[in-house]
Amino acid sequence: MTIDVAKPTEQPAGTSRLAIADCDIHQSPKLGMKGLYPYLEKRWQDHLEMFGPLPRQAFEAGPAYPKSQPDASRRDAWPPNGGRPGSDLAFMRTHHLDPHNITLGVLNMIRPHPGGFQNGYLADALCQAMNRWQVAEWTQPEPRLKGSILVPYEDGEASAAEIERWAGHSDYVQVLLLSRTAEPAGQKRYWPIYRAASEAGLPVGIHAFGFGGYPVSGGGWPSFYIEDMVGHAQSCQTMLSSMVLEGIFERFPKLKIVVVEAGFAWLPSLAWRLDKLWHRLRAELPHLKRPPSEYIRDHIWLTTQPMEEPAVKSQALDAIDWIGWDKLLFATDYPHWDYDDPAHVLPAGVDPERRRDFFLNNARAVYGV
Repeated sequence: MTIDVAKPTEQPAGTSRLAIADCDIHQSPKLGMKGLYPYLEKRWQDHLEMFGPLPRQAFEAGPAYPKSQPDASRRDAWPPNGGRPGSDLAFMRTHHLDPHNITLGVLNMIRPHPGGFQNGYLADALCQAMNRWQVAEWTQPEPRLKGSILVPYEDGEASAAEIERWAGHSDYVQVLLLSRTAEPAGQKRYWPIYRAASEAGLPVGIHAFGFGGYPVSGGGWPSFYIEDMVGHAQSCQTMLSSMVLEGIFERFPKLKIVVVEAGFAWLPSLAWRLDKLWHRLRAELPHLKRPPSEYIRDHIWLTTQPMEEPAVKSQALDAIDWIGWDKLLFATDYPHWDYDDPAHVLPAGVDPERRRDFFLNNARAVYGV
């Protein structure tokens, strides 16, 4: 459900009386990178001033594809006192948390997520600074909000150290990676992340986007922004296939993965195809003890945004039935332009208990809140 409101003072259209867990809220430093300087060593402040960050992509500055909305955000999400959308906690309260009765909001910092920066030392320093910033300026002032631990995910050992640093902290409910990693996410370089997260009892949230240094498509750079957007689901399918087939869930049987902002209706067909080929090629994968679909059912959760919207809306329920109602976590993607309003995401007639689980209880169970 896209919200495109002309006046920045207007409130969101849908207001729900249900208590809601929003599992994908994007916050941002009010002053950009400079807003992180109080939490960042002087050495790295100087580095950013002189060189800036260097992402793993072919573009020195700006997104690969221009966004059709300002800063990829709702037009009504700009704080009246200045700053980027998602940068003003007081405005977020009155604009989003309060009117929708958000009792649990999971923060996913992706603008930027420094984990994929080419300079791994800078990535590590910025992740540490951002994690301190999240607690000081977001989760401590607003108990409804919980953070995601940012890690320099291309460096597995440094990531594990950061997870261990925050393990047990009540303000953090998951570890956060981006889906477009330098190598498929099941490979050994990432195993220390999964080990540390499992030992800490934290799910690993893997959010769409990021830059691994390669085009989003399998055949080069696409022409249009829409291709980049559709490609997020494709990259998450590749990521999930790698994790299952590399045996991540045999090695780390308590690991929980939350796939964020990639939709969900693609999951049944992916699982069916993996099962079909596994039965024919299982000699290649002696480390897998069960069909791929069983690992998916046991270890994978997905946020709902962007909510699937077929022409016959009730058809989305067929996909949910296969995935399992307990595996979906409601998300709005606030403050971005493809925001999903909680008042409109589900078709009429969904059982009230399922509706409560969908909007709140599933998230509380996964995140232990």
